[in-house]
Amino acid sequence: MSDKHHILVTGGAGYIGSHTCKALSKAGFTPVTFDNLSKGHRHAVQWGPLIEGDIGNPDDLDKAFEEYDFTGVIHFAGLIEVGESVGKPALYYHNNVTGSLSLLNAMIAHNVKNIIFSSSCSVYGQTENVPIIESETKNPLNPYAASKLMVEYMLQHYGTAHDLKYVICRYFNACGADPDGEIGEEHDPETHIIPLLIKTLLGERQSFSVFGTDYETPDGTCIRDYIHVSDLADAHVKALRHLLECGESTDLNLGTGQGYSVHEIVEAMQRITQSKLKIEHKERRPGDAPILVANSQKCQDVLGFKPQHSDLETIITNTWDFYRARS
Repeated sequence: MSDKHHILVTGGAGYIGSHTCKALSKAGFTPVTFDNLSKGHRHAVQWGPLIEGDIGNPDDLDKAFEEYDFTGVIHFAGLIEVGESVGKPALYYHNNVTGSLSLLNAMIAHNVKNIIFSSSCSVYGQTENVPIIESETKNPLNPYAASKLMVEYMLQHYGTAHDLKYVICRYFNACGADPDGEIGEEHDPETHIIPLLIKTLLGERQSFSVFGTDYETPDGTCIRDYIHVSDLADAHVKALRHLLECGESTDLNLGTGQGYSVHEIVEAMQRITQSKLKIEHKERRPGDAPILVANSQKCQDVLGFKPQHSDLETIITNTWDFYRARS
């Protein structure tokens, strides 16, 4: 790819965004990170320029679009904490929905017609059909998930009205760290299971909390589909190429089709690290679905995508190595 292919990556200083910037650079694109650094990290921007700005500010967006001739946009910027969204719904609707609206308007104003959107499997809510296919009924259980679904609708409507081309990527559980150790998961506060387990092992937390042991699953704990962040990054590059090669707009699950319970993750962590964890069992959290596992056949068919790093041992080992190197 030519250096002329500048890609705007909103939230590119964050976890999945920074890994995708690395993958874009390796693929010959020039990622331009657009981030207000409220959640992302300046040190994670290593593979292209950084523009500090907020997607909710049209002036910031206009400056970015005027500085570069973007071929496409990959949109990660957004708040992601389910529990916080339940207590602060206005914050999530304002940031995730209004911010995305500002971005779409800037794209149309500057004639940029390709966008990859970072959505979530949480838009499905609780479903009887597992693994979940893309046509499954959407029933978000919390404001975070609802905000993602609203942006999906916006993309569909902008696609009809403005010939905008999009790929909606519904992540299942993103996890792992860059195999080279350059970047990893650094949320503050951290809410994801694998880094929380590792922080407990490293003595940064007194114990790990399991929320809910009475779900209708084999061991009573929630089951999730875990996909390595490097695989997610690769899928975004493939989705971008799909659009640049005049592929049709589509929605895709990004998962593995394999689910693991919370207790299974805990057991694997203890086995791989040869350490013992202190576990506390607590009541369910509001908004958590019992089982979320992807049917990812459509993604394989449309993009030729198949995860390469998403076995549990690789995921845990990469994350463990990343955190130990920084402890």
